[in-house]
Amino acid sequence: MKSRAGMGSALFFLVGPGVEAGLAPWLLTGGFTDAGSPAPLRVLGALLCLGGIAVLATTFASFAGEGAGTPSPAAPTGRLVVAGAYRHVRNPMYLASAAIIVGEGLLLGQWILLAGAAAYLAAMAGLAARVEEPRLRRRFGADYRAYREAVPGWLPSRRARRPEG
Repeated sequence: MKSRAGMGSALFFLVGPGVEAGLAPWLLTGGFTDAGSPAPLRVLGALLCLGGIAVLATTFASFAGEGAGTPSPAAPTGRLVVAGAYRHVRNPMYLASAAIIVGEGLLLGQWILLAGAAAYLAAMAGLAARVEEPRLRRRFGADYRAYREAVPGWLPSRRARRPEG
């Protein structure tokens, strides 16, 4: 079952973040055209991209390992995933994808990607509030409510938190 969840998570990784932080920025920039950026911004951009990819990889692995499922609603987890980055913030995948988009903008000097990252975060915040959180409340009940109370939604806490229960 875990290998199936791992394969499903890998596929969803390509479809979700691959489109959000890969294809969409590529289309916005006309093929990742380098408009030039000062060296310090390029370094910061590269670090944001690498950090975002690392967070995405670990969160997707948590879905397959801890949750025995995928982030996709088509093959959801059997358990609420609250480990790793999810102990610091409830939406680490969206924040990591946004960090990659901002990083690409800084790396390439493509400032349109900064606006793209802001639009992406606004859309994902709406999706989380209107679709995902109600679904999680229905599926996981008190466990999700305790998690929601313990862990911030969008501004990561430096201190890892664990919900009671």
